[in-house]
Amino acid sequence: MNELKNVRPANFMRLRQEGRTEEVARRLIELVELGLFSEGEQLPSESDLATQFGVATVTLRDALASLRERGVIETRRGRNGGSFICAPPGTNDDALFAQLKAMSALELRDLCDEHVAISGAAARLAAQRSSAQHHARLDVYIDALRQASSRQEQRRADARFHLEVAVAAQSVRLTHAEMNLQAELGELLWLSPDGPLAADGPVLEHRAIADAIVATDANLAGALAEAHVTRGIKRLINLRLQLVGAEI
Repeated sequence: MNELKNVRPANFMRLRQEGRTEEVARRLIELVELGLFSEGEQLPSESDLATQFGVATVTLRDALASLRERGVIETRRGRNGGSFICAPPGTNDDALFAQLKAMSALELRDLCDEHVAISGAAARLAAQRSSAQHHARLDVYIDALRQASSRQEQRRADARFHLEVAVAAQSVRLTHAEMNLQAELGELLWLSPDGPLAADGPVLEHRAIADAIVATDANLAGALAEAHVTRGIKRLINLRLQLVGAEI
């Protein structure tokens, strides 16, 4: 059984800065992209969503209106009406490059520190606590990343692998923390000015982490997860420097 099915999006919706319509919209999009809200699924009521995000109802309504305009959700009237998820949207390169340029080097470094701590701890605990069912779930997302043909598919497979490691650690708090990090990173980790990134390296790194977990080698699993996360965010830092330097 996949314990991630028991972890609801409400557990990591609250925003660090309240009252931001665009941030609410972006977080909902990220929940859809991670597969935590499925196509055709009905969203909770506006009052429940506003409470879960920690924003005013009017802010939540504005965010939903924005998502309707983008085709992310549709609203149905009647007794069984409400807001329903449409197909997951993609994020264009220009928006992602702008998002990355807007982040400071310090912000990216802090993000790396946090992600290293969470992923490393989750991998160590997964090596000690995981079952054969957890191992099978890791294999599913390693294969999904190997077969991914778009940035969106790569991002989802990568994010779900990390979430499954946290689930295998059997730590609700670590799972929620990993969810927050994956939602914050979005597609940035797979952003490249030279076209789609090759997934061969990350696939091998995921495979090594999973093998260490299966072998119950907690120290190796943690070290591999930390190195994997560090490499990804260091690449982002270097890419940001290139983008900023090109504007000088």
